[in-house]
Amino acid sequence: MSKANKHRGRCRTHGRGHKAGRGAGKRGGRGRAGMNKHRVMTRIKYMPGHWGMHGFNRDPSLRTVYVTCNVSDLERMAEGKDSIDLTEMGIDKLLGSGRISTALTVTVEEWSAKAAEKISAAGGSIEGDDEEEEWE
Repeated sequence: MSKANKHRGRCRTHGRGHKAGRGAGKRGGRGRAGMNKHRVMTRIKYMPGHWGMHGFNRDPSLRTVYVTCNVSDLERMAEGKDSIDLTEMGIDKLLGSGRISTALTVTVEEWSAKAAEKISAAGGSIEGDDEEEEWE
């Protein structure tokens, strides 16, 4: 006979004491209750870095977000032409990922050094507002 069955129907508490049978009282709350109080060591040991702020966010006015395109996409976008205007398509920056074998004249505001290297190696050139300027 179990303890619960033994005490059933006899006294008010059925052998559990007064507090044990009320809600989640005996286990100290449900879920993550008490993580900043009586379960603080559990939090420190098993959940390091879970609470608090991490990293930072720059103000959106300081962020520069480019609409980019890779060198590998240029041949498909040119569709047989020998020049392509990316600024007209709404692309701000040309990046150097991928390969290119066609000599193209690309017009774009900004580009990476790798993109310029690959396009010039294929016999093409880049034109744009952001020409390489030397600092004096």
